[in-house]
Amino acid sequence: MQDMNKTTVVEFVLVGFSDFHTFQKFLFCAVLLAYIVCVLGNITIILLVRTQSSLHTPMYFFISTFTVLEIMFVSVTVPKLLAILIQTKRTISFSGCFMQLYAFNALGETECFLLSLMVFDRYLAINSPLQYSTIMNSRFCYELAVLPWLFGFIISSFPTVVTFLLEFCGPNKINHFFCDLAPLQNLACFNPFVSNITTIAAAFVSIVSPFFAIIGFYIHIIYTVFKIKSKEGKLKAFSTCSSHLIVVSLFYGSAIIVYLKPKGSHYDKFLALTYTVVTPLLNPFIYTFRNREVKNAFKKVTRHIVISSQC
Repeated sequence: MQDMNKTTVVEFVLVGFSDFHTFQKFLFCAVLLAYIVCVLGNITIILLVRTQSSLHTPMYFFISTFTVLEIMFVSVTVPKLLAILIQTKRTISFSGCFMQLYAFNALGETECFLLSLMVFDRYLAINSPLQYSTIMNSRFCYELAVLPWLFGFIISSFPTVVTFLLEFCGPNKINHFFCDLAPLQNLACFNPFVSNITTIAAAFVSIVSPFFAIIGFYIHIIYTVFKIKSKEGKLKAFSTCSSHLIVVSLFYGSAIIVYLKPKGSHYDKFLALTYTVVTPLLNPFIYTFRNREVKNAFKKVTRHIVISSQC
């Protein structure tokens, strides 16, 4: 009789922040503003890199690639979050949920690989300055830029497919504002052991491995910088890495706080906002306000626009 009462789940309910009624409108306005600023800020960086010849270097090519990734990353979760904040119906279809799950994890893992690739670029620039321009030619940069996307979308497919094959027969409420692996696995009718193991393995390959690679590259960079005798040379070398180091700290720091703290709190969803909204919002400002070349290019474009409007 109990088996007969089981029904196949055709949609999921994203609980979101429905428990915090007084914060709904405020959160909607804040997230919407953050999304608009994030998208416009990243588009501005892309246009600057494309139009200003002073930014036609491998470092800024990878930065522009990163900004494209950031726009896609926030667009996977934020529009749906905005929708469930103002709608009474907070459902997402079964297929739509797994499409969001796959896109979110694929882009997140791509970001991990891309961050390690960006520090590899800085490693070559500092450790092999004479051979840098020869090694990092345009063709090689494009080939390198493809790898993070390839690895991210391939690796994330394994836990997504294994989780998709689980049986979901109710309940169908996801205590989150987007579809993620852990909340979905917790809704499975049977023990999701294989899915959990696959998720851990994918996380080790696409998150832990790039993280240790980044640490290794920075150890070599610091060692090389300390061998530079002049203070100006040391500051110049460190300045080329400072923006990237801050972005890495924000990305991995927020992820560690969210995924390694004890689960079960209503505030897990607020913490998840750090890596889905806050961190992508801050990244364009980090790459502009802390970067002399980008600031100079922005001033040049702004000055040109002002002069053109006066004419």
